[in-house]
Amino acid sequence: MPKDIEIEIQVNVEKIEPLLEFLAKSSQFVSEKRQIDEYFTPTHRDFLAVRPAVEWLRLRNSDGVFSFNYKNWHTDEQGKSHYCDEYETKIDDIDQLKKILQALNFQSLVKVDKLRKTYLYQDYEIAIDKIEGLGDFVEIEYKGASQDVDPKIITNEMVKFLKDLGCGKILRNYVGYPFQLLFPDEVEYEEY
Repeated sequence: MPKDIEIEIQVNVEKIEPLLEFLAKSSQFVSEKRQIDEYFTPTHRDFLAVRPAVEWLRLRNSDGVFSFNYKNWHTDEQGKSHYCDEYETKIDDIDQLKKILQALNFQSLVKVDKLRKTYLYQDYEIAIDKIEGLGDFVEIEYKGASQDVDPKIITNEMVKFLKDLGCGKILRNYVGYPFQLLFPDEVEYEEY
């Protein structure tokens, strides 16, 4: 994948046990971290004016390791996103960057507090997330090296991977955690 492209799905699964058993036997455990993500929007270009929001600007505190991230999701003709442009960098002082954003008139939108367990399996990074105020989710991100992939095919393969494991009903959202916290009544799910 090109460095600045991300392909991922975010889902709720009916049965998490088959996935957890598979990960314990067949994957590489990477880490367990608490992540606090704070999302911002420039007041001169409100990211929430578009529904669902496709742009996100995030500061992350991942157990004391800080990063700054911008995502711009690309949607298909049905408004579904399968990949995004993603630009991310580590930062040394999260409080100073917050002051810079405030000075530039960026508004804090929402904080996402999550406990994330991350695993690697083949071309997938699989995260089991517990989100305060939302519940449990599975996030799968494509980490393959191939430059010539179709994001829609890859995301469908991710859903098939979960179905083949026996995870039962899968509910996929296309909006992400911050949008779900901000606008729970606007979230639509695709059922597999």
